[in-house]
Amino acid sequence: MMELNIHERVMLLGILPKEGNFITLRIVRDLQTDLSFKEEDIKKYKLVQTGDQVNWDGAADAKEQKDIKMGGEATALVVKALKDMDKDNKLTPQHMSLYEKFIEVK
Repeated sequence: MMELNIHERVMLLGILPKEGNFITLRIVRDLQTDLSFKEEDIKKYKLVQTGDQVNWDGAADAKEQKDIKMGGEATALVVKALKDMDKDNKLTPQHMSLYEKFIEVK
């Protein structure tokens, strides 16, 4: 289990692989389901998407955590995505908490 806030969930949805083999895509699909927001979450956190940007009630971000079931393969996909971004100098400050949770903890 990985405890993630709203920001981390949105960021993680954005870095998951878009392509892969059948098993990878199955893992990604399950992870997307777990990370996504239900209709009541959208109302509660005031989530609004404008183009590629998602905004929400910032006060909720710090206190609202969700336990996301992360198996070994799902975790490996996230770690690989973050390491690839790091290697390609594509990390942004918004990725820091994810990087710290998935890479620096190991």
